[in-house]
Amino acid sequence: MDWFAGNWILRDYIIPFLDILLLAYLIYKSYQILVQTRAVQLLKGALIMALIYLLAFFLRLNTLMWILNLLVPGLVIGIAIIFQPELRRIFTRIGTRTWLRLRPRVRPYHLDAVLNAAEMLAAKRCGSLMVFTRNIGLNTIIETGTRVNADLTSSLLLTIFTDGSPLHDGAAVIAEDKIIAAGCFLPISEQPDIRRSFGTRHRAALGLAEETDAVILVVSEENGAISLAYDANLLYDLSLPEVSKALKRLIEYQGEALEEGEFET
Repeated sequence: MDWFAGNWILRDYIIPFLDILLLAYLIYKSYQILVQTRAVQLLKGALIMALIYLLAFFLRLNTLMWILNLLVPGLVIGIAIIFQPELRRIFTRIGTRTWLRLRPRVRPYHLDAVLNAAEMLAAKRCGSLMVFTRNIGLNTIIETGTRVNADLTSSLLLTIFTDGSPLHDGAAVIAEDKIIAAGCFLPISEQPDIRRSFGTRHRAALGLAEETDAVILVVSEENGAISLAYDANLLYDLSLPEVSKALKRLIEYQGEALEEGEFET
């Protein structure tokens, strides 16, 4: 204690600077997580309610304060129920190792094989789902399908998603240069504002993107459109150059989010 008290530079300058720096970093990373979910709406609503409460407190609006005091416990429970997927996703993200990583890690994927297969599948209008793992494990998804553990090649992807294949209707889970499993079942999104024209594949891709940090490539069976789902978002009907650019950003250079409005949705 005497040594710490004697080092006034450490006590008065370095420690407060580190305190502010760490707090700023935590706020920045928390904001990055929040903007990728509907929790931003939750935060805005909470701030509005807080401002109304402060206004009622300072102006001594007793009736309004009494009503707010009655509503707050119910609102907290309602928010926890309504935003359960977003809250689960936030805490899952906090638990990943990338949360404290300053620079994104580069992970090689054979994207040329994926893009070639996607192009041919789209031309033939063969529906497909390709799931790219990132940091959150997908063992529960892999267990629903058939283990493959084979090298990632265009020919194997085409074989899996060819009409009549036993694994055609499921998803293929890809980790780096391997196809881990095929014919896997994905959770269906329950978002109320999804386009009615979206089929089961798009809803399944979005459902997994809501629960994990995986990136899912979708080829539509109806019109051959190629789409990407990630971080509870769906980029619909992208060109091959756009798909290539997005996959490199989201998968190979993990941690690099796409800028808002970068692609048409």
